[in-house]
Amino acid sequence: MSDKRTDYLSWDEYFMGVAKMSALRSKDPNTQVGACIVSEDNKILSMGYNGLPVGCSDDEFPWGRDGEALDTKYMYTAHGELNAILNYRGGSLENAKVYVTLFPCNECAKAIIQSGIKTVVYECDKYYDTASVIASKRMLNAAGVRYYQYQPTGRNVEIKL
Repeated sequence: MSDKRTDYLSWDEYFMGVAKMSALRSKDPNTQVGACIVSEDNKILSMGYNGLPVGCSDDEFPWGRDGEALDTKYMYTAHGELNAILNYRGGSLENAKVYVTLFPCNECAKAIIQSGIKTVVYECDKYYDTASVIASKRMLNAAGVRYYQYQPTGRNVEIKL
């Protein structure tokens, strides 16, 4: 009898890898965020990335960050977490876990809480000191949603496409 492989990906590596791959679908020239929602038994339920709603051409809407509100991306794009929640067609997300490449903003925290997701695993928290993320953490804490930062293993995974 042979021994099994020992260098396989952990669940956190696997699902954060899926979130990172999803982020690569974003057309945003500045920030690409991906999300992967998984069930309690480690089945992928949905994925999403930041971008425009279905039916809105990413060639006809702005991608800039500066200027008048209607001339920036902020009025038109949906975040990766929200897209993953909205993309799910299977029913309840109760007790699910979401892997996301950037800590959720306050608007995404509302959607996470309302959808029943109970755990957030995030890669980056670079906006930790903004009102949006502070409010997000307040709501997640109040609603009993657990969150923790993904601990990179340093493993290099190469996929040739």
